[in-house]
Order: sequence, then structure tokens, then C-alpha cells
Amino acid sequence: MVDRLANSEANSKRIALVEGCFGTAGQPLAIPGRVLIGEGVLTKLCRKKPKARQFFLFNDILVYGNIVIQKKKYNKQHIIPLENVTIDSIEDEGDLRNGWLIKTPTKSFAVYAATATEKSEWMNHINKCVSDLLEKSGKSPSSEHAAVWVPDSEATVCMRCQKIKFTPVSRRHHCRKCGFVVCGPCSEKKFLLPSQSSKPVRVCEFCYEQLSGGQAASLPARSDSYSRSSKFPAPNVSDDDDEDDSSD
Repeated sequence: MVDRLANSEANSKRIALVEGCFGTAGQPLAIPGRVLIGEGVLTKLCRKKPKARQFFLFNDILVYGNIVIQKKKYNKQHIIPLENVTIDSIEDEGDLRNGWLIKTPTKSFAVYAATATEKSEWMNHINKCVSDLLEKSGKSPSSEHAAVWVPDSEATVCMRCQKIKFTPVSRRHHCRKCGFVVCGPCSEKKFLLPSQSSKPVRVCEFCYEQLSGGQAASLPARSDSYSRSSKFPAPNVSDDDDEDDSSD
């Protein structure tokens, strides 16, 4: 089906329409062999709060952006190569239902669909596209992914020292390695994480010691499991907010 649609006029028109919605600020999306599989609004768990984002699934990339005017105008375009993507389902909890993790080496975050059926369709289509890409390229699935960020609201005190309370003066920072919300004194170090940045990025003291080959056994390591049941769980997932990707 994808191969038949690749060079069809209908597919070309749909991709051109998406390009038009992003305007000149967006990247060109039409290339030979690319097919628009589907699109829809998903709730993305951002640093500050959950926000609606428009997502477009192509056979080789996942594109999303902020909604300015529904079906007419989007901005802040993000493009994720699907061959680097792995996804994991998230259990329903409270108002956050029908969610899954989208994990890549550079950025990882959670999204939520309106219904369980919609979630299933999205996950099935993404997995199929990733599987097809890996089969064609002969590559193995990505085993490395960036940490998902704990939303600011999940931490009133530093998640490492558990002493410093966050205030307008004592700001929250995020460790790029584990995703914890930490205070300034617990995150004074920087370390080069090539998959995320060409420059050294902020990491907490615990992760810095681990990355540098030191020992920090007195501090808890981060688990990759997803839970919100304890005071400081394996973090509720989010990455940096789309409006301030360079923020701490």
C-alpha cells in the first residue's frame, strides 16, 4: 500500500498541504518515496503542563508542531526520524489516559490519545513504519534514548538532595541524563552527551559521577519504569517544553 501511494497525486497533495500549514518556517517534507500515513491531535506531556500538538506520521519520519489554527496553521515544527524511534505503552492514571512513550536518542516524551482505539492505531502504525524501515536498512532497533523529563509540578524539592525547596529564587533545573528535577547546587556540572548536543549539557552530581566513572552509591539511580505511585517515582515523563527547548 505504501509503495503504491508513494508517487500518487493524492499523496503529493496531502504532503503539500502539510508543508503549507507550517509555512516558510517549516522544513520541506516532500521527497521521493515519502508517504503521509496519518495525522491527528495528541496531548504531549511538556515540562510545564500537557499541551495539544498536531502530529503527522509519515513512513519515515514523525512530524509535530504547535497548533495555531486547527487544520490551517502550525508552527515550531519538529521532525523525528522513525528509524531511531522506540515506543512503550503507559498505564492509565487519573486524567492521563491512552498514552505511550516516544523515545529517541535526542528526545523522549509521552503523548496521549483521546481514546484507546486511537492509541492502538497510532502505536500499530508507528511500529509498522519503524519495522519496515529497519528491515530495508538492515539496522537494529535503537537501544539508546534520551531521558524523559519529570514535569516541574512533580517536584517541590530537589529530587537528588531532597532538601532544597523550589522557589522563584531557587529555580528548577533538569538533568539531561536522568531527567530528574534538581536544584542548582546539585547540577553545577556539565557533561558531553553527543546524542543530545554538540556542547556539554547540565547533569546532576550523581549522573556526572557515573558518567565520569566515579562512584555515587549513596544516591538513587533512575529507573526506566513508568510510575507515579511514590513520592519520587521513576519520573512522570516529559521533555523540555516546546517553547523553551534550551531551558534548564
